[in-house]
Amino acid sequence: YTGMGPVHKRQVTAILLLFLLWEAGGATIKYSVLEERDSGSVVANLAEDLGLGLGELAARGARILSKGNKQHLQLEQKSGNLLLKEKLDREELCGDTDPCILPFQLLLKNPVQFIQGELQLQDVNDHAPDFLENEILLKISESSQPGTAFPLKIAQDLDVGSNTVQNYTISTNFHFHLFTRNHSNGRKYPELVLDKELDHEEQPELRLTLTALDGGSPPKSGTSQVLIMVLDINDNTPEFVQQFYKVQVPENRPIGSLVITVSARDLDAGTYGELSYSFFQSSNQVIQTFEVNTVTGDIRLKKMLDFEEIQSYDMEIEASDGGGLTGKCTVVIEVTDVNDNAPELTMSLLINDIPENTPDTVVAVFGISDPDAGDNGKMLCSIQDHLPFLLKRTVENFYTLVTQGALDREERAEYNITISVSDLGTPRRHTQHNLTVRVADVNDNAPAFSQPAYTLRVRENNSPALHIGTVRATDADAGANAQLTYSLLPPSDPHLPLASLVAINPDTGQLFALRALDYEALRAFDFQVRAADRGAPALSSQARVRVLVADANDHAPVVLYPPPNASAPCTELLPRAAEPGYLLAKVVAVDGDAGQNAWLSYRLLQATEPGLFGVGAHSGEVRTARPLSERDAPRQRLLLLVRDHGEPPLSASVPLHVLLVDGFSQPYLPPPEAPGRAPGAGAGADEPLTVALVGALACVSALLVGALLALAAGRLCRRGGAASAGGCAGPAEGGVPGQLLDVGGTGTLAHGYRYEVCLAGGTGTSEFKFLKPVVPNFMSEGPGRDMEENSDLRNHFGFS
Repeated sequence: YTGMGPVHKRQVTAILLLFLLWEAGGATIKYSVLEERDSGSVVANLAEDLGLGLGELAARGARILSKGNKQHLQLEQKSGNLLLKEKLDREELCGDTDPCILPFQLLLKNPVQFIQGELQLQDVNDHAPDFLENEILLKISESSQPGTAFPLKIAQDLDVGSNTVQNYTISTNFHFHLFTRNHSNGRKYPELVLDKELDHEEQPELRLTLTALDGGSPPKSGTSQVLIMVLDINDNTPEFVQQFYKVQVPENRPIGSLVITVSARDLDAGTYGELSYSFFQSSNQVIQTFEVNTVTGDIRLKKMLDFEEIQSYDMEIEASDGGGLTGKCTVVIEVTDVNDNAPELTMSLLINDIPENTPDTVVAVFGISDPDAGDNGKMLCSIQDHLPFLLKRTVENFYTLVTQGALDREERAEYNITISVSDLGTPRRHTQHNLTVRVADVNDNAPAFSQPAYTLRVRENNSPALHIGTVRATDADAGANAQLTYSLLPPSDPHLPLASLVAINPDTGQLFALRALDYEALRAFDFQVRAADRGAPALSSQARVRVLVADANDHAPVVLYPPPNASAPCTELLPRAAEPGYLLAKVVAVDGDAGQNAWLSYRLLQATEPGLFGVGAHSGEVRTARPLSERDAPRQRLLLLVRDHGEPPLSASVPLHVLLVDGFSQPYLPPPEAPGRAPGAGAGADEPLTVALVGALACVSALLVGALLALAAGRLCRRGGAASAGGCAGPAEGGVPGQLLDVGGTGTLAHGYRYEVCLAGGTGTSEFKFLKPVVPNFMSEGPGRDMEENSDLRNHFGFS
């Protein structure tokens, strides 16, 4: 836009906006700028030209890309201005090429979009014309006719266009004038035209000044001296075998190698026929690259060729004889490409961390280039197989690397991708670029417990804060998404005081019992445990925990019968005619524990007659072990022990008084005073469970006694010998005594027995006497003999 007015600038901008396409592969944005402008100079406002709002370039991550790694432009995202990154030298960047075009691309990352651009670098007249030789030697025969033209060597000017050489002048003289001609390649070259015949004898040589002028403003100039030697007559001019030579040379031809040989001939003899070869009107590039043998005409390389820099050289070779006559030919040397450049990859955008579960994500944007030509410059781009990534070609030689579907960090957390670029030359050349893509974690996995349900066992009477077990969960995510917190969920049973029973460590999942547990009160309970991660949003899972309370032997056996806490001891009646194995009584006991802690065994601790009675170890039945004798004391006292199978075992003891009788008509002896509490009685007798059991048994016994009383009263009335309401009746003739009730065949005992129901009337007390088994009349034969055998035992134990 340099040199344009505001109106023209707006017109050009409107035309650009009209043809600008927003998809990849659209029209090209074109700008121009003068060379040698300072770094940071504004080229144009890219945001306005593209119709983007202020700040939209920054929001979309706009970026300027150039071919190769050399960046000439930079984008100021806040203002949208396109700036020069450095001072640009057109001659260095483009040489003789005109116009000088620097392509670039505008990359918009979000979404990915490419816009092609060109920056034309305009020439500034910063170079003056320069002759390669300070003195030009021109040999002219004195026989030359006026009007003959003698070409002179041209001046070099690195500028282009109007800033290069536009005109030549010669210093004032009487024999020549200068004419400037246009070459087919657009260059101007001078010709010296003879106006007046020369005379060797009059003036053998002339010295003139040749001046080259460019078209700059102001113009710059360069000079060279022209030495004209006037020669004698030379009849024949040198002639080349070919007027046009063309040869193709590969760019990898070594230095000093022969490129081509030119040959000329001259029919003259002597010095006039001796030829000398040289470059004529050749550029700097030709002279720096090639050399010609003045004698043989061999053209050889002085430096390596580079197809990517210059593809063709045009030159003129001059053959001069000794008489000053010359002949010329044209030589064209075409440089053929060799696959000597590997493809180049320029990374424009690289994102190393890609979140999982995000499909079609741009990972990298890059460009590839190869300065070779033909198949040597055609490229193929690829990545490894079996990777969830895809290469997409956007514009020419620009690619994007995108994810093919959603990635899963738990399956693979990192990918090493190798981008391979190869050309189609022979042999092929390859370039590889390695990049690492890490998959960032997303909280897409809920915690998973090691098992869906846990069963924990804890012994009752545990100490508070006892570690009873651990629940464990894992999370396949990483970082905070895998950090777990454990908690207890409210129980489904609202009556379960879970908060006072169990606590959980939120970090480790360890479960603790907050207080001592009681198996008899709570044998098992269930609750739910939740494991939640610290992701956003957090994910959680649940597991069921069942706590089983194991029983401990913390309850001693409780004896229900004989009643241990009665005000008067229980006395059982034993007929002296009882045979061995006679069931005297059955000890009934319970234990509040469970399992083997509640398995009870019975044992006889003490007895008035140690060998007279025996106790069933498991049944608790007290039976006679031998027949009774007269020496056995009429009063027997037994101390019974009930013990469980806990560890350590607990026990209780209870006394049992036995009265030996000859028959049921024998008056009862006054009961002995109630002894103190038997040693070894279990401490658990006063426990609430024991009280409840005793109360229940008392109620059942009361109902049973009432039924027995009613039945006994009816039978006594039928016999006509009913006893008085306040005492026990005497025995009826020929039958069961009136105070006895026949309940044979009932209950849990092995045989039928009669139980005594007696309400004390004459003693001043009205307490209810426990049922006492007595033998029927058919078992009371021979009472006198039994009393005699037990008289010694009664004396021994002090019974009256």
